Amino acid sequence: MSRFVRWAATVATAVLVAGCGGSSGGGGDEGKSRAGSPSASPDGTAAALPASLTRQKLGWGRCKATGDSPAPSADWQCATLKTPLDWSKPDGETIGLALIRAKATGGDRIGSLLFNFGGPGGSGVSMMPYYAATASKLRERYDLVSWDPRGVGASEGVRCRSDREIQAAETVDATPDTPAEEQAYFRDATDFGKGCARAAGKLMAHVSTTDTARDMDLVRQVLGDDKLHYFGISYGTELGGVYAHLFPKHVGRLILDAVVDPSADTVGHAQNQTRGFQRALDDYLKSTGQDPEQGSRKIVNLLNRIDAHPLPASSGRRLTQTLAVTGIVLPLYSQASWPTLTSALKAAERGDGSELLSLADDYNERGSSGHYGTTTHAQRVISCLDDKQRPTLQETKKLLPEFEKISPVFGDFMGWDTAGWCHDWPVAGQYDTPEVSAAGAAPILLVGNTGDPATPYEGARKMADELGKGVGVELTWKGEGHGAYGSGSDCVDSAVNAYLLNGTVPKDGKVCS
Repeated sequence: MSRFVRWAATVATAVLVAGCGGSSGGGGDEGKSRAGSPSASPDGTAAALPASLTRQKLGWGRCKATGDSPAPSADWQCATLKTPLDWSKPDGETIGLALIRAKATGGDRIGSLLFNFGGPGGSGVSMMPYYAATASKLRERYDLVSWDPRGVGASEGVRCRSDREIQAAETVDATPDTPAEEQAYFRDATDFGKGCARAAGKLMAHVSTTDTARDMDLVRQVLGDDKLHYFGISYGTELGGVYAHLFPKHVGRLILDAVVDPSADTVGHAQNQTRGFQRALDDYLKSTGQDPEQGSRKIVNLLNRIDAHPLPASSGRRLTQTLAVTGIVLPLYSQASWPTLTSALKAAERGDGSELLSLADDYNERGSSGHYGTTTHAQRVISCLDDKQRPTLQETKKLLPEFEKISPVFGDFMGWDTAGWCHDWPVAGQYDTPEVSAAGAAPILLVGNTGDPATPYEGARKMADELGKGVGVELTWKGEGHGAYGSGSDCVDSAVNAYLLNGTVPKDGKVCS
């Protein structure tokens, strides 16, 4: 089972055009559990850490190939940072975090600009070199820096299943229609959690968003920056909000692009994404001259036929209903990929599942050799440690009509996902919603895109409200796709560049059309 809308497809669309959101977090509702900040002192500064951590010297050197990614050019340097396994015991056991950087090209250097590209579970070490062209203007005054968060990639990365086991699990129906399918669905979830527990060991309880936010402040200190300058995308916006809450006085210039709604719980977050993907699908259908309601009904009928009779593909594998939905989801992340979706849907209507299967494989990081990446493994390990909610089968069935009303195409999948994603998880979740209030922090720029499928643009306003008065500054782009910066809007790019390079804060509520 793969949560196909949870990680930032800045990485996924790199496959297509080059180019979850994590659990969302909390309004001020009474009775909700919020993320705490035991490692931050009462005045919002970092608690004292041992010099062995804060004064460690990073051994920057030439980067090596990682996973399926080749080694980047000589402009890039890599190093390993020591960080506590358990932040409540900073003098205890440490783990290694993989870092990557490219030094600033200009002479008037501001400092380091730390990037997180989303997920949770996305590899910054792999993605940063691909994103460098988009951030070339920023590199004039910043070292571009990213990292693999704990449990991801080269930072103690977790692999919960073998390639053979992952492919076998693709036959599990993610929208079970019978008691037997329900049993198989939940059995698969249990098995996946057990595999993660075996692979992660004691790290399993120490990969939360809060843990990673604390790692970010250690990165800041070791890099020698007085303030954290940060660019977070998708789930990276939630991570940035949690950081601002823990360390408001260390907030420098923070950009949060494709903003997660921090006031929604697990079910609310799933409903937000269901709404966002249906909105993006409607816009796609309109672009092809179709009525969105009729076009959606046609896709639903196709998916129902695939559910009953999976389609053959040229690879010899078969396209299941779940893989078909995943294949539809991926091109919605970028308007440039919409023609790819048109071609894949036409092929599927002819009985050929090859193109949709190829799209699903790209999203699931399946290479031609049959080797799968581990983004969804880390994603699940992190998000299920964050999320306290565990909707039951009975609760989910009551919610399904509401999900299906929001989206006839995606509602059923997203509704079932709330029950299966963290079912029978080996460790308890930490909170219903993350705490992001950041009184006293410098202004944080929030960029929302009206056509964003994975993080609907309403999330930017919710984040601004949660950060607090005078902290969150909202910038809206009337565009399509996941994320706004570098997506074709000179207005957005100019505003972001002015903020990061010159400290110019745009007027709250500015709209780029």
